[in-house]
Amino acid sequence: MDLTAAYGYRMDWIVSFVAVARHGGFSAAGKAVFRGQSRISEHVADLERTLGVQLFDRTAHPARLTPEGRALLPRAEEILRLVHSLSAGGEVRFGAYPSAAAWLVPQVVRRLPDNVRLILVEGASVDLESGLIQGDLDLAIRPVHPLVTDESLTHEVLWREPLTAVFPDKHPLAGSQAVSLGQLAELPLISIGESDGPRQFESHLAFASRGLNPESAFRTNQPQTLLSLVRHGLGVGVTNELAVTTANLDGVTLVPIQDAGVDRQVGLFTRRDRPP
Repeated sequence: MDLTAAYGYRMDWIVSFVAVARHGGFSAAGKAVFRGQSRISEHVADLERTLGVQLFDRTAHPARLTPEGRALLPRAEEILRLVHSLSAGGEVRFGAYPSAAAWLVPQVVRRLPDNVRLILVEGASVDLESGLIQGDLDLAIRPVHPLVTDESLTHEVLWREPLTAVFPDKHPLAGSQAVSLGQLAELPLISIGESDGPRQFESHLAFASRGLNPESAFRTNQPQTLLSLVRHGLGVGVTNELAVTTANLDGVTLVPIQDAGVDRQVGLFTRRDRPP
């Protein structure tokens, strides 16, 4: 794309075009943006001449968008939204699950411009999905699994991380170089996920890929809760690596899972119908 072509357009042409389309006429547009009707007409005419198309049917009263005008309007409105967001700053409602928030948010905040305020919303993966769909969040960091169910959401994978087993320090397997899913399946497990939620988390998928279906003694999305349950001898934890690297590991030992075959993919999720 030849970016120098953009220099042939003026922002006030786009402002005037959108104003006429929104307010239903050249006179009403002039009042809305505090410009004379003749200036609005000049801007729209200049934009039409540069594009080589007619944007309004001026024989109608009030003027109506032509098919070319209707095609241009959403793109012009998006340009104005982006320019406004760049200049105005404002608030970004950022969702994250607990361990990602603990690790990532301090790094993000230090890099934000002064005119942007980050509002952190922590929650489980399914809650973050709902927040995006309902418009309560602008973007969210969450695992790819469980898979989102709404096609309005899109994501980009940011990182991958392995699963790890968590043993009490005095457990016979705590000194192992690695353990297998078969060994873990014979033990009382504390795994990722809500107690009554879907079994689509990475730990469940890893066992299922080996034909194993162990029952979890407990399921939790809170790393400190998982570690506390393990520390008190109530089971052996299976979780993602990031969850435990930001937590208190006193009294527990991390052991790699040699045949997990599944890692955690973490993505940046947004809505398709919103500008980046």
